[in-house]
Amino acid sequence: MSTVRLNITLPESVNNDITYYAKELNEKKSHIIASALDMYFDYIDLKEAEKRVEANEPTLTLSEMREELGL
Repeated sequence: MSTVRLNITLPESVNNDITYYAKELNEKKSHIIASALDMYFDYIDLKEAEKRVEANEPTLTLSEMREELGL
């Protein structure tokens, strides 16, 4: 996996939490942040899926999806 260097600004309290957990878990701060973002993106995906279900958007069966994708 390739990486990208970012410069970000965070509240001091968030930085303190990241530093604390990085030390507790013996992980790099960048790993803590990347893991947190991965979990947050999973949460957003779930919320989007729930919104689609509530809106009764059309769904596909697995076989329909495979056919549509040519698999």
